[in-house]
Amino acid sequence: MNDLTSDNLKEVVSQNDKVMVQYGATWCGNCRMVKPKFKKLAASTDGVEFVYVDAEKFPESRQMAEVTNLPAFAYFEGGELKSQVIGTKFEKVEAMLDATSGD
Repeated sequence: MNDLTSDNLKEVVSQNDKVMVQYGATWCGNCRMVKPKFKKLAASTDGVEFVYVDAEKFPESRQMAEVTNLPAFAYFEGGELKSQVIGTKFEKVEAMLDATSGD
């Protein structure tokens, strides 16, 4: 899993066929709570690039999924936003990944 260090999610998405993103912020307790689960999912999933985006620092990256609430999770495939989940129900994130990357 990579933490985005500049506002370049568009570049990451264009360079990888499948990308799963967690949008969070340093002030967001729920974001910090689910980040270890996101890291664990990243470690156990092949063929998908996992990225953490600080939505406060990187507005262009945030806009790619039109994120209005945190935490938010987005799945991009072939350069396009395919699915997203808002909130801390991590089962929904896992289900989204299973549904979209299960080819």
